[in-house]
Amino acid sequence: MGRRRAAQDARRAREFEAFVAGAAGRLLHAATLLTAEPPDHNPRARRLLTLSLAHTYACWDRLRGEDPYDRARQYLATRFSRAAWHEYGGLGVLARFRPPPEGPLARLSPQERLILVLRLYEGVAEEQVGALLGLPAERVTAICDRATATLLQPPRGAAPAVLGAKAVSP
Repeated sequence: MGRRRAAQDARRAREFEAFVAGAAGRLLHAATLLTAEPPDHNPRARRLLTLSLAHTYACWDRLRGEDPYDRARQYLATRFSRAAWHEYGGLGVLARFRPPPEGPLARLSPQERLILVLRLYEGVAEEQVGALLGLPAERVTAICDRATATLLQPPRGAAPAVLGAKAVSP
């Protein structure tokens, strides 16, 4: 019985290692987009990835034909969503001490980043994103459209100063 269990554990470890070799890079990139950290310095994204892979490994034997990548992505998104709610929802005392996001999606809110990454980078359908986040599909579409428009429009700078203008006093 001991050899059989050892063989099953070894097979499980090999299967999971193969999964990680194929999926970790893409999941890390998705996590980096979510956290809006620079790709070369992304500790929050790496932590999200580690937690997601640990959760996937813990339930590996119970997947029974379910896509492990989908499970890992769902956990990653759910974990990010919860962390963002605590950070931006008023419960995150430590959020004040974090540097502001710098990545390409930094101008977006966490919810906009999450929906945009799931929809456009991961290709998840509106209905699935809505089910994951507890939103109607129409709301997911509206948020994704708004986030896309925000990214496509360059940020406005300060208005140029008018030279030679005198201040008018009442």
